[in-house]
Amino acid sequence: MVGRARELAMIRSRLAAETGGLVLCGGEPGIGKTRLAQELAGHALALGREVVWGHCVETEGAPAFWPWRQVLKAAGTDPDEVLAHDAEVPQDRFRVFDAVATALDRDGLVIIVEDVHWADRASLLVLAHLATNLRRVLLFATFRDPCPAVADLMRSAVRIDLHGLSADEVAELTGAGPAATIHELTSGNPLFVTEIARAVQDGTWRADQPPRSVRDIVTARLDRLGPDARELVRTAALIGRDFDLDLAAEASGLPISALDEATTLIDATGHRFVHALTRDAVEASLTTAERRTIHRRIAEAMADSTRYADVARHWNACGAPEAARAWTIRAAEDAVARLAYEEGARLYATAAAFEDSCEIQVALGKAAYFAGDLATCVQAAQRAAELARTPEQIAEAALVLEAAPGAGVNAIATPLCDNALRHDVSPATRARLLAQRSHLAFYRGEQHRLDDLSRESLHLARQSHDDRALAEALHARQEACPGPAGRAERLRLATEMIDLAHRTHSPRGAMWGSLWRIHALVESGELAAAQEELPALQLACERVGGQVPWWHLEVVTACLAQAQGRFAEAQEVGRRAFDRMRVIEREPAGGAYFGLQCGLACHLGVTEDGLTLARHFHDPPPRFRLMSKLTRAFLLERAGFRDEALEWFRRTGPIAEWDLPAFFVLPGLVDAVLVASSLGLTDDLALILPWLAEFRGAHAAGNGVAYMGPVSLALGRGHLALGNLEQAVTDLNAAVDEASRAGAPAFAAEARWHLASALRALGKDADAVHHAADRAIRALGMTAFTTTELSSREHEVACLVTDGLTNRQIARRLVISERTAQNHVQHILTKLGFSTRSQIAAWMSTRPSTPADG
Repeated sequence: MVGRARELAMIRSRLAAETGGLVLCGGEPGIGKTRLAQELAGHALALGREVVWGHCVETEGAPAFWPWRQVLKAAGTDPDEVLAHDAEVPQDRFRVFDAVATALDRDGLVIIVEDVHWADRASLLVLAHLATNLRRVLLFATFRDPCPAVADLMRSAVRIDLHGLSADEVAELTGAGPAATIHELTSGNPLFVTEIARAVQDGTWRADQPPRSVRDIVTARLDRLGPDARELVRTAALIGRDFDLDLAAEASGLPISALDEATTLIDATGHRFVHALTRDAVEASLTTAERRTIHRRIAEAMADSTRYADVARHWNACGAPEAARAWTIRAAEDAVARLAYEEGARLYATAAAFEDSCEIQVALGKAAYFAGDLATCVQAAQRAAELARTPEQIAEAALVLEAAPGAGVNAIATPLCDNALRHDVSPATRARLLAQRSHLAFYRGEQHRLDDLSRESLHLARQSHDDRALAEALHARQEACPGPAGRAERLRLATEMIDLAHRTHSPRGAMWGSLWRIHALVESGELAAAQEELPALQLACERVGGQVPWWHLEVVTACLAQAQGRFAEAQEVGRRAFDRMRVIEREPAGGAYFGLQCGLACHLGVTEDGLTLARHFHDPPPRFRLMSKLTRAFLLERAGFRDEALEWFRRTGPIAEWDLPAFFVLPGLVDAVLVASSLGLTDDLALILPWLAEFRGAHAAGNGVAYMGPVSLALGRGHLALGNLEQAVTDLNAAVDEASRAGAPAFAAEARWHLASALRALGKDADAVHHAADRAIRALGMTAFTTTELSSREHEVACLVTDGLTNRQIARRLVISERTAQNHVQHILTKLGFSTRSQIAAWMSTRPSTPADG
């Protein structure tokens, strides 16, 4: 290994330290990437480590996940068992990634994957997943520059870039001889240097006509072979760098033994060219007619092969488009079945180029959707609609696109769906279209249409006895029944979904049914009953497998822990859920974690994560922007950043024009009441409280991400801020009872805390209520309520507030600016968790006369 001392030292040190992770080795063809990998493998084997290899191929005919099939097989695992998974949603293929990671997660394993610049997209996603999740395994991947895919992998990789050898290193490799000339010809490329050195040894070197590339050398060697050997090598070259020797023999009609004299072109295994450039050079030596003839022979010899894309490649190369199209479709179907959606979409697009059809575009659109390529999905849906000739085809084209939070896809999907609904289709298909249209209405803010669309969808689905249509209709209907008024129906829908799941053996259906039941129970204030449902949900999630179901489980588990006052568990599980999901789908991951931070802020204050999200949360989809602004304002106010909180609150626009997402109406209104109460926005409070009062007796929770307590608690705090003390006492008493019955002790303690303030403001005895609140607050670790000691200056200001002085009067008394006096009062309110000056006065009446040290 001339000239690679630094690189060898690096990989040997990683082996010695038993450090896992991904090492990417790049450079031009022939630069020595494979040779370095071989050195790594040899050193690892000498240390007793297990080494497995996978090779990406330069042709387009390899099956999906081809390098990982080789790696799994070499590791003693059946690739078909590991890679065999069904998928109902795009995220399901993460079960495949997890399965590969589980199969390869063993101490000391070294995985070498060559030529990842040729890898299909699905294989690259597996590599990225393993690089992030396998800490005990060393991954070594080689690639040719330039390779855009490497940019995505570099976040979790160490990179080695190989360059040409120096003149002295070329001399060391070749001996004295014509080393200077060789270096000038090759720019130090080790493969080219070695091949020229061989040419010098075998006598094909001519100083007056030196070879200008590896191709020249290979062509000279090929010309020296006998006719049979030359023909067999040419056939093998069109199969690929790694070739099936029996296939090459059958397609050429020559004995395998003819390859014996090609040892300078074929490596010791007998079925692999010594280098990809060698294969390229052999292929380049063929005329167009020769290539077509050989490709046809190979295609005919592969009539029974399951390497469908490879067969399609050979039929296409020999000028047989009909056969190429048929085999390409089979290859696309196989790729999608293996969850290699990007490869499936590419193959369907190739088939469409031969001859387009509605069916191919529908299949292309679905594969692209599962691959996360929405642009291709939209184009395919539109093209499918153009090619559709029957009502059912028009419907299938409309069902390619699925409703999403973003407006772009929905703008295309809505007219396609509306057009399909004008045609006479089967009841099951119509039910699916209506369910799709209901989802679109939800994201478009057409709340008034949800009820009719979802009801008709569910009615038709039940009549049709079509399980797929019923599952989609149930999803649409539960989405159309938000808030307290829809809880009872959502519980019935959850039961029906669970029954359907049991009948169809669908773990995903069981998961959704369990989730819906838990969400409805949380919103009903039946937290203990919701907690009892978690084992059933966990079982369903285990059966579904993959990261997304576990995220659903962790989100609702964190919500229940937060609601029941188990704050440490809520923080731990919530953060784990966020970390799990943000690498898959950042928007739902961030939104759920954002909501949880609001729930925790009620009693712990704002965490560092909460403040980060409030300051830097990415722009949400249009339907959730109002909720995002209210949430930001709430967290910023709780953190003491009142000016920023006010700015975000004002960005919500006129309250009369607010249009909150249906599932988040109560949490959104509660956030608004708490922010307006704390900031003294009495005019806004007067508008919001009557709206929230319509839900008195309900509990504020949205989609199982966070629980904000009984609505009566927010009403009580709002009336306390307005000085409506009698109403505040009534609401806060109700909040104590409702939170206690719900099993939400922190919210019961919070309600007692504010109730004590209201009672004192009315001149009534509040000691018993205050002491009960204080005991619970300390027992639960509600840190937002336990930081109650004031500095000396804050105590002075609080005494003056108690005496009824205004900010201006306080400023004159203490010889400070009015703005400074105002800031002191705001800091006291924030520290004590209060919203009004009267609460400060009531609290001070219970305190010792000597202020705490600052």
